Amino acid sequence: MDKPSDFFEADTSPARSGAGIISRIRLENFMCHSSLQIDLGDRVNFITGQNGSGKSAILTALCVAFGCRAKGTQRANTLKDFIKTGCSYAAIFVQIKNEGEDAFMPDTYGNMIIVERRITESSSSIALKDHQGRKVAQRSKELEELVEYFNIDVENPCVIMSQDKSREFLHSGNDKDKFKFFFKATLLQQVSELLEGIKSHLNASNAVLTELESSISPIVEELKELHEKIKNMEHVKEIAQDVQNLKRKLAWSWVYDVDRQIEEHNIKFEKLKDRVPTCQARIDQLSDRVNELKILLSDKQAKITSLMEKTSEVRRMKEELQNNLLLAKKERAEREAEYSRVDSLILKMRKRARYLEQQIRDTQEQGIKDTQDEEAEIQERTKKLQDEINMVHLNISRLQEEEKLLVDKLLMAKDFIKEILKEVQDNERKYHSLCSQLQALKQQQTNKVTAFGGQKVLNLLHSIERHRRKFKCPPIGPIGAHVSLVNSDIWALAVECAIGRLLDAFIVTDHKDLLVLRTCAREANYHNLQIIIYDFSRPRLSIPSHLLPLTCHSTTISVLHTENSTIWNVLVDMNDLLQTPILTLIPFFTPGPGELEITSRERRYTLRNLLKQGSAERQVLVPSYEIGKNVAFEQRIQNLKDVYTSDGFRMFCRGSVQTTLPPNKRIKNGRLCSSIDNQILDLEKEGSFAQEVIKEAKERKRNADIASQELEKDVQNVKRRRISEERTFMSKQLALKDMNSSRSVEPAPDTTTAVELQQEIMQVQDDIQAKGLLLEKVRMKKIMAEDKANELKRSFESLCDSAKGEIDTIEAVERELLLAEQEVNSAEAEKIHYEGVMQNKVLLEINEEEIYLNNLQHTRQENFKKASIICPECVVEALGGCSGCTPEQLSAKLIRLNQRLQHESRRYTDSIDDLRERHDKTERKITKKQLIYAAFHEKLNACEKALELRWKKFNRNANLLKRELTWKFNGHLLKKGISGKTMVDYDKKLLSVEVKMPQDASGNNVRDTRGLSGGERSFSTLCFALALHDMAEAPFRAMDEFDVFMDAVSRKISLDALVEFAVSQGSQWIFITPHDIGMVKGGDRVRKQQMPAPVS
Repeated sequence: MDKPSDFFEADTSPARSGAGIISRIRLENFMCHSSLQIDLGDRVNFITGQNGSGKSAILTALCVAFGCRAKGTQRANTLKDFIKTGCSYAAIFVQIKNEGEDAFMPDTYGNMIIVERRITESSSSIALKDHQGRKVAQRSKELEELVEYFNIDVENPCVIMSQDKSREFLHSGNDKDKFKFFFKATLLQQVSELLEGIKSHLNASNAVLTELESSISPIVEELKELHEKIKNMEHVKEIAQDVQNLKRKLAWSWVYDVDRQIEEHNIKFEKLKDRVPTCQARIDQLSDRVNELKILLSDKQAKITSLMEKTSEVRRMKEELQNNLLLAKKERAEREAEYSRVDSLILKMRKRARYLEQQIRDTQEQGIKDTQDEEAEIQERTKKLQDEINMVHLNISRLQEEEKLLVDKLLMAKDFIKEILKEVQDNERKYHSLCSQLQALKQQQTNKVTAFGGQKVLNLLHSIERHRRKFKCPPIGPIGAHVSLVNSDIWALAVECAIGRLLDAFIVTDHKDLLVLRTCAREANYHNLQIIIYDFSRPRLSIPSHLLPLTCHSTTISVLHTENSTIWNVLVDMNDLLQTPILTLIPFFTPGPGELEITSRERRYTLRNLLKQGSAERQVLVPSYEIGKNVAFEQRIQNLKDVYTSDGFRMFCRGSVQTTLPPNKRIKNGRLCSSIDNQILDLEKEGSFAQEVIKEAKERKRNADIASQELEKDVQNVKRRRISEERTFMSKQLALKDMNSSRSVEPAPDTTTAVELQQEIMQVQDDIQAKGLLLEKVRMKKIMAEDKANELKRSFESLCDSAKGEIDTIEAVERELLLAEQEVNSAEAEKIHYEGVMQNKVLLEINEEEIYLNNLQHTRQENFKKASIICPECVVEALGGCSGCTPEQLSAKLIRLNQRLQHESRRYTDSIDDLRERHDKTERKITKKQLIYAAFHEKLNACEKALELRWKKFNRNANLLKRELTWKFNGHLLKKGISGKTMVDYDKKLLSVEVKMPQDASGNNVRDTRGLSGGERSFSTLCFALALHDMAEAPFRAMDEFDVFMDAVSRKISLDALVEFAVSQGSQWIFITPHDIGMVKGGDRVRKQQMPAPVS
């Protein structure tokens, strides 16, 4: 059969050579010790003493000295909490032997190492000293090296087993707790955590490597950009070549374009030459026509000249008469305009005179009205208005005071209404509470079970009845339905405060029934049912008298009566009296529809509340508050946990702290009370009285509301009157101000007096007479002008009649002459037009076209020279020529290419050679990093493979340790004729123990140690612990209160086996127990010490 590998071998223990053994422990101001020194032997050490003597502080000091955290000791939250009350520091001195071949740095420390740990309020320090007391190191790293060298793991329960770990291990029937103990004691947990840490580091390294690989992605992108730039630079070169070719084509395109223009203008020049003969023939034809018309015009002019000589005198007389007639008409019009102007001016003067006369009459009337009586009347009105203003001001002041008083009364009335409303609400809440209590009591009177859960518990019982076949044993509950008070109802409220929450709980026999009961609770909509698992076959427990409080007063358990032994045992076990591992409390929380999931913190809180309400045999009931204070705080009664008064006060003392809690307001009476009828009558009386109070208060509120409304109306009326008076006051003040201002202004004197107006009227009348005379003279001149114009008109008409025949003949000749002149002018104009066309258009265009052709020839010669300089014509023909493209198109294309070339040149300022050099350099850099990262990947893969091998080795060793545990456990059991084995499941993290007793004829294995008797269970559990101790190595081991719950026989057997194992095992052992160890024989290898009794 395979043996464990050297990874877990423990053959070479440092303790066997004398190294790592603790020889002395000294404490200063640590926990309850002011100064304590303990000398220890090299093998087995027993330390005994009463409770409170400070035994456990020794193991706590060892844990702190070797680097354990304060929370890891389960005795404090911070290191400063270990300092004794009233002291400023605490010190721990631990002397470790450093002898033999396994000594730790013997040249430095010698044969003794002193570990010193000092704690202050603000800091803590570590010091390692040699055998002469000289300080060698003071860092935690050196302490860790020392602890690791000697394999001192104070958190390993096989090295130091504190009180809590002893209870958890020696008395736990939970397979998970046993597995945790085994997993930690064999260092499998430490190795597993190390491997998990390595795995996490490898994952982190892979992540870092992935990040590094992603970090070079910008460089890869840069490499791609450089490659793209190089391609673009090559393309720029192509563009530059296209620009050169396009320049060549453009140069020759100008030559070809001029050739095309010369050809077009030669055709146009020939056309212009063909127009000259046609235009000249038209000019010659018009010259002949002009000559003929001039001869005809000369004849007409000679004829009209002779006629004009005959009628020249008549014409002269006619023109003279016509001029005189025009002058006479003009003079007549001027006289008529002057007459109208003078006449209108006279009318305006007459209107002005009438206006002045009316103004004189108005002025005289106004003077009569202005008298001295008006001033007296104004003074009288001013005085009257001032009296009215004073009266209105007095009214406003009176109304303001009245409004203020009414507002104060209104506020007081509203406050009174609020107080009444609050009183009504309080009484209504009290009445509803009384109604709910009354309904609950009536329901309880009908069915006692409803007092412990209401309708939900009835539904649950019906559901249990329906599913009764699924239960191994029918559940018991609720507990309150099976419990009653012994004598009277005086202690009903006190018992309700003490164990009230336990009365709602149900009890099942195993975990399977618990699951069935949970299903029933969900069906009954009972979401917070408390379930207790307990063995129904266990007989009624007997409580020793020395474990009960020594008092004459009753306890909770003494006033209760139940016929069910299981309920009795549950009440006892829930009180932490016997600490039996048979009972398990399962607070069952199932969130209903719409309810939130209950957190684990709330579950732990409910569990603590249930446990606090236990200890029925250690809860003392007293009739009054004063007696309770005396019993709880002054008598110092042993085994006393809590004191409850008959009215619900709770008192307890924890250490030096005295606590008094008031009654719970929600608890009005005890549910175990038998006199329900009296309570119902009292509640009905209280309800009736509350209704009367509510009715009376509502009536008072109604009256107060009516009074408040009347006050509000009065306030509004007064306010409206005040506002009206204020408006009247303001209007009268403004009127008084206007009256005073009008009196202060003196009337302005009249600018025009009556005398001045009369003088102005006389002046206007004189002007009217003068203008009348002028009007008469103008009228006479107008009549004379009209007579003269009429006479000249008659003379002109008679002259025209006498010369009419001659004038008609002359006019006819004149018209013919005019027509001849028009024809001559027209012919000459047309001739001049064609001559102009010939000179200014035909010949000019021919000359211009000839000059333009010469310029084109000159331009072609220049363009040909320039194009030949740029490149020969054969080069352009080799490039495909310029056919189909004009110079403008080629120029535009060249501009676009130049712009693109400039843009690309600005984008890439570096040369193509520099870019290629940078590209090669970046490519080499990336290749180098990629090779490095590939090497990293290979190393990480190797590490992962190594980790996988370590995991395989770990699993193989774990399986071997599992077998070794069974061998050693069975080996220890065989010493008493018992056989057994352990089964470890690493996947489910469970460790179960099977024991077969020699007297068991059935051959069935006991899978749960709780099924054994007390001595058998203690011995089998101890064998399991010794098997673990035998598999772990350490220079010393310590166990605290390992036998606290053993009876005398079990303790004797266990101590003998433990001492025998410790002596044979060879390492140092420290056992701490409060019990008598007189049955253990002392000797060289067994040392017993007694701690002094605590000072009260």
